Amino acid sequence: MKGFKLFPEKFGVLPYVFLVYLVFPLLYMLEEDGWKAAIGYGLLLLFLVTYRQLYQAQSDRLYTVWLLILVGIIAALSLFYNPYNLFLGFFPANFLAWYDEEKQFRRAIGGFALFLVAMLLFFTMTEGVWNGLLFLPFAIVMLLSPFALRSHLEKAELAERLEEANEQIAALIKREERVRIARDLHDTLGHTLSLLSLQSQLVQRAVDRDPARAKEEAKTMERTTRAALAQVRTLVSEMREVRLSEALAEMEEALGTADVEFRLEGSGDLPVLPPVQENMIGMCLKELTTNIVRHSGASVCTVSFIEQKGRLDIRVYDDGIGLGGTRFGNGLTGIRERLGLIEATLDIAGTADGGTDIRIVLPVLGRTTEREEVKT
Repeated sequence: MKGFKLFPEKFGVLPYVFLVYLVFPLLYMLEEDGWKAAIGYGLLLLFLVTYRQLYQAQSDRLYTVWLLILVGIIAALSLFYNPYNLFLGFFPANFLAWYDEEKQFRRAIGGFALFLVAMLLFFTMTEGVWNGLLFLPFAIVMLLSPFALRSHLEKAELAERLEEANEQIAALIKREERVRIARDLHDTLGHTLSLLSLQSQLVQRAVDRDPARAKEEAKTMERTTRAALAQVRTLVSEMREVRLSEALAEMEEALGTADVEFRLEGSGDLPVLPPVQENMIGMCLKELTTNIVRHSGASVCTVSFIEQKGRLDIRVYDDGIGLGGTRFGNGLTGIRERLGLIEATLDIAGTADGGTDIRIVLPVLGRTTEREEVKT
């Protein structure tokens, strides 16, 4: 049939791997004959159909019905054919973990536990204590495995939600960056172009009456034009993605040009962050570098990364003039806006030697470094 699939593609090969365990009930069935064998093969076929339907069920009610049928088949195969068929209990144990609501999951576990206890008691009375004890450790594993699988499924769901949240944040950041760029164009380049317009008018008026002044104004226009080009280059460079290692390398180069010694505290291993967070932190470090070079008067600037449970502390401090004057203006506003998009905070304080201490606290999941592999 066109479009028919035995199991949904999203589960991969795992459903097919479990089918290998049906080999043992089939081997047990070879020992039977007549109508009992026919019924047994029918039960195994129904088991296969039920197993498939559990992957296809669309509602919790239907899912529970198919799960009860699966448990009933296992009971029949164990009671009337071979007690070792009870090992098929690992099949429903796997499906128990898939209930969305905790209340339903607890009820299902309770019912499954009663089923296993009843089967163990029956085999202990009919097959002897030794056979009952043989099944006991496997029954315990059957009861514990749904909890382990459920924890794994919850973590996978959390990772999926986190990925969706990162995509939404990335889209929001793009919109915010467009707004910021538009504001920067208006506040900086727009002002520069207006100034060029006024200067060109002055040149036109003075070219005949005062050629010397016209020449001077033309030179001023040239300087203004170069400044405008530098502003455009700055805006363009800020639009590209920035890796943390690149941002630190550029920071060291820029500080070295201004005769400011750059120091990186720690072991040298940089934290590995999601692209959105890494880009935002990189741009913030570039903005802080600009402020340090232009306004701090520092001779040494130190950067440190301290990873703690659930967060990353980034510290940038120098031995400059401190918080006096207008060192932080629009740059600080831009940094706060960027950090707000990734739920990070910014704190600025003075140092004991009169410099400035800037701390960025970034919420993170787990602990990784650029020397470690990151599993995504």
